Amino acid sequence: MGKFVFVTGGVLSGLGKGVMAASLGALLRARGLSVTLQKIDPYLNVDAGTMNPYEHGEVFVTHDGLETDLDIGHYERFTHQDLSRANYLTTGQVYWNVIQRERKGDYLGHTVQMVPHVTDAIKRLIRRAQE
Repeated sequence: MGKFVFVTGGVLSGLGKGVMAASLGALLRARGLSVTLQKIDPYLNVDAGTMNPYEHGEVFVTHDGLETDLDIGHYERFTHQDLSRANYLTTGQVYWNVIQRERKGDYLGHTVQMVPHVTDAIKRLIRRAQE
């Protein structure tokens, strides 16, 4: 399994966390390391497509059609990579994933709970970007 670097900054937007993460990714790639970047947003929206651009900012569309945060565009340009839906994660996607798995019967009748089901989904969706 790879190593992870998390860039956090609380709830304030526009502090440059995305550009800083993209710059760090570019520097690590320049040193010969394999790098992928993933944006994790706390929104209950499944993607950024229906968010108000005056509140959230511009939308960036990945090559596989997911409407994401503009930071994904910075990540692509700085690291010269085509990123996909695996590189953008929202709380809405996590819950959607858990609900779909529950409906398919993946939890075999267990009561679906934050721990372990939601936390396992978060880990699984973060690891998905490494594939």
